[in-house]
Amino acid sequence: MLVLKVHQSQSVHATQADEVYYRVGDKSKKLTFDERMQLMYDKGDRFYEDTPVAGATLADLDLDFVRQYTRQIGYSKTPLHYLKENSGFVKTGKGAEQVSAAAILLFGKAPQQYFPRARIRFIRYEGTQEKTGTRMNVIKDVAFEGTVLEMTRKAIEFVSTQIKEHTYLGKAGLFVTDAQYPEFVRQEIVVNAVAHRDYSIKGTDIQIKMFDDRLAVESPGTLPGLVRLNTMRNVHFSRNPKIAAFLKDYGYVKEFGEGVDRMCAELTGLGLPEPEYEAVSFMLRCTVRAAEVREQGADADDHQRKSPAAGDNTPPKTTQKTTQKTTQKTTQKNTQKILDLVRGNPAVTRLQLAEIMKLTSDGIKYHLKRMQDSGVLRRIGPDKGGHWEVVDAKEEK
Repeated sequence: MLVLKVHQSQSVHATQADEVYYRVGDKSKKLTFDERMQLMYDKGDRFYEDTPVAGATLADLDLDFVRQYTRQIGYSKTPLHYLKENSGFVKTGKGAEQVSAAAILLFGKAPQQYFPRARIRFIRYEGTQEKTGTRMNVIKDVAFEGTVLEMTRKAIEFVSTQIKEHTYLGKAGLFVTDAQYPEFVRQEIVVNAVAHRDYSIKGTDIQIKMFDDRLAVESPGTLPGLVRLNTMRNVHFSRNPKIAAFLKDYGYVKEFGEGVDRMCAELTGLGLPEPEYEAVSFMLRCTVRAAEVREQGADADDHQRKSPAAGDNTPPKTTQKTTQKTTQKTTQKNTQKILDLVRGNPAVTRLQLAEIMKLTSDGIKYHLKRMQDSGVLRRIGPDKGGHWEVVDAKEEK
């Protein structure tokens, strides 16, 4: 037997007759011009953000904002120099200046004039299902428009007002805030959707769907490049490199490729499932499950009460609160166990903690960072050769 393994290419290949085919089942389908261009965008042979926008001119760009951005990145020349000479936002072709899609989306005075659905839509549903018709359960529907930066900021800030949070005095004498979704996670799924959506798909928008038990973000576009559902943590590809770099300059992207890993670490550290990714038709959906959060004003010992026994006819809201309390108890239990282990062996390593507690290294990393941020744990010395120190509440006071 002879086995030939052909690795997937990141380029679009044509026949001698300059025709491109796509394998569908046991047949080959000849692609139309539009389908071929879409495949090139998906593969990274071309970037749609570099495509000239028909009818757009320099007058459509906010040069004052371009000037603010160039100061942000330390560029000393004029805004026009930046647009024309550095990133190819504006090019000269066919005797006229051509303004790219990225330029309109990032610096446009009214981006939705050319990209009406390049916006973010927030939809809040009552319950855990999306219903339509006479049973429609939408209780909030808000759309955010503007430049990439404007709509990203607005959407992230609005989502923060819609989640449940509970602040209470922890055992270490410091205030602790529990939220349904960690701040980094809820920001990252929105930023990813904006940075990696397929802007050549103009018939729909990015949709943030909030249910009682989960937060789902749907972004137009299939998985780009060589990225697949089972390789998202290891294979990184930017569909819109200019837009991604811009968001990085404003601090929304920390390091390219680290977002999914950090989301997984924070969620597993809370005892929650990792983000769930699904390719649904021409949309990519990311779903994050809600953490347990007690309602403000609840008794401080609520989370210590016994959960209903299996089989009880517990109302849905009561069941959800019970599940939330379980996650919170798990987090507090892990925190206390780490403190005990550190007190017994200040030189204990993260790998040792992970083995003892039977958690992933990402989970331990998240717990340690959370404890350091809240002031109950302190690192003395370097990662190698240093040690941990538990901070007494009295010492902090």
